[in-house]
Order: sequence, then C-alpha cells, then structure tokens
Amino acid sequence: MAVMPPLDPAIAARLKRDDSGLVAAVVQQHDTGEVLMLGWMDDEALRRTLVEGRVTFWSRSRQEYWRKGDTSGHVQWVRSVALDCDGDALLVRVDQVGAACHTGDRTCFDAGDLGATAGEQVGHDTQQGGAA
Repeated sequence: MAVMPPLDPAIAARLKRDDSGLVAAVVQQHDTGEVLMLGWMDDEALRRTLVEGRVTFWSRSRQEYWRKGDTSGHVQWVRSVALDCDGDALLVRVDQVGAACHTGDRTCFDAGDLGATAGEQVGHDTQQGGAA
C-alpha cells in the first residue's frame, strides 16, 4: 500500500485548529448556495477531500474518518474548498447527491427554525457602516 503524502505544509500552516486538532467545515451546494451541513476535518480529512474529489470528515463520536456517501450513497462531489480569513473554518462547495443529513433531510438545518426575530435595517446608510 502506497504511503500518501501529508497535507501541503503551506495549507497546514494556515489552519487554526481547535484543541482536538479539528477545523469546522461548512458544506454548501455549489450552484444554489444552500448550506447543507457542518462537519469537522483534521489535516488528513482535508488532504483526502482536496485530492480525492469527495468530502471526507473526522467523526468526533466514532473517532474515525468517514467519506460522505460511502454507506448512504448520498455523495458530496467537491467543487471547491476555501479557508476563511481567520483560518479556523472551511467552506466546502459541493454537488450533493441525495440528502446531506443522516436523518434523510436535504440539509442538516431542515429540522426546525428556532424562531429568531428578523432584524430590519432602518435609516442606516450601508455605505457608511462600521466594522462588524
């Protein structure tokens, strides 16, 4: 069995991992912008995702790698992967086949809106807004 090279050191140096060595990965449908799910990646899961063209996560509960769709058939084909400005989150744009959520829902966020009050911007010039 061939030994796979590690994650590109230039990419690894940009990552800010949590105490478990993980980075959050937001998965988004590439053509609609629909947010599908949140998963976790370590360096190896990210390397696999970048080179294999399918999304691989680290399962915090099972303590093992899992490639989305291997058992369900609900594959996530990678279209792009971006790192946020702080280096602590990834945006993985995919072509999702079938449901993204293990419950069978299209997204992991279909389970229920929490009923937040929608804010409204009134009388504020968006061109003159301050830092977030």
